[in-house]
Amino acid sequence: MSRKWLLPLLLVVMLALVTGCWNRRELNTLGIAVGVGIDKAGDQFEVSAQVVDPDEVASKQGGGGRSPVVLYDARGASIFEAMRKMTKQSPRKIYLSHVRILVIGESLAREGIADVLDFLSRDHELRTDFFIIVAKHTKAKNILNVMTPMEKIPAVSLFNSLESSEKAWAPTRNTNLNELMSDLTSEGKQAILTGIELKGDKEAAGNKKNVEEIDSSGRLQYTGLAAFKGDKLVGWLSELESKTYNYLTGHVKSTVGILKCPNGGSIALEVIRSKQTIKGKLENGKPSIDVKLRIEANVAEVACRIDLTKTPTIEEIEQLANQRLQSFIEASVKKIQKKYKADIFGFGQAIHRSEPKLWKQIGKEWDAYFAKLPVNVKVDVNIRRLGTVNNSFIQEMKE
Repeated sequence: MSRKWLLPLLLVVMLALVTGCWNRRELNTLGIAVGVGIDKAGDQFEVSAQVVDPDEVASKQGGGGRSPVVLYDARGASIFEAMRKMTKQSPRKIYLSHVRILVIGESLAREGIADVLDFLSRDHELRTDFFIIVAKHTKAKNILNVMTPMEKIPAVSLFNSLESSEKAWAPTRNTNLNELMSDLTSEGKQAILTGIELKGDKEAAGNKKNVEEIDSSGRLQYTGLAAFKGDKLVGWLSELESKTYNYLTGHVKSTVGILKCPNGGSIALEVIRSKQTIKGKLENGKPSIDVKLRIEANVAEVACRIDLTKTPTIEEIEQLANQRLQSFIEASVKKIQKKYKADIFGFGQAIHRSEPKLWKQIGKEWDAYFAKLPVNVKVDVNIRRLGTVNNSFIQEMKE
């Protein structure tokens, strides 16, 4: 064969081999899950999947009155088996590539989530950009059964709400699969997940009428962080304790703090930037931690008689903010040390970095060391802006 024909022939053969998509699946054969819930039912797993009804979601006129999502659930000896059993109810195979939120029931979280993570990490359909949360005092299935206002798809509403809450309020954390597995496998750092509660009328929450009223009968609400020790849930953090976690791990993007004015009333500060440094050291032959927290804030609201035009007044507010932040951070750290003995802050990692030889000796017993670890906190708050007016008009009214 002539060489001039050899290259074209090879190209034709290669094109024949790569044409088409051998493992393609048409959209009309898939049940696209956007939310997954996993609970424990006796010795079995109960898995729930919130699946999109494409006709209802795509309709601009409200469709045929059906719910935009359908909730399927099944039980099995394993999570994978329960997922496959859903085909007995669903006309389409459940497809997980578009999952936005994974909810773990509290009872399962307290038993341990290792099996859940093994399934999630092995499934080739799942991406890792979904958020993982824990259903507080209820089952994951009950959370996924709630209709939500503003967003047609409840799982998307949960995803967006968690993102906005972390950015604007700070007692929550949008943890994905990679972050969770990293915390669970790292030395000197325990894991956390955000908790979610079902408030109000639980029966009405799953009804479509729940979103047809101005004041919904049942609502979902994020509520602080769940602390883990190993793969087991050991307790719930309060709002202030959850904020402490985010301050000390560098995840506070913005939040609000309230201070009492010297002569009565209050002033609200908007945190606009936060930066933390955590250093481990040896103090009298024992490990200890130094925490430095630098905060930049704006004056957001003034409900007291105070003169913001004077530099000493601003310095006084900054000092009050320093004391307030340092007080609740120290109290939160001590409570978590005493009550849970779970190093969710990563202090062990700081000791590991600064004193690697010491860590080899105490690393396996770190929980006991963490419970009595001295933590020195220093806060530096700087007020940047006072708003569009200097003093409150309330003061001018009273004068």
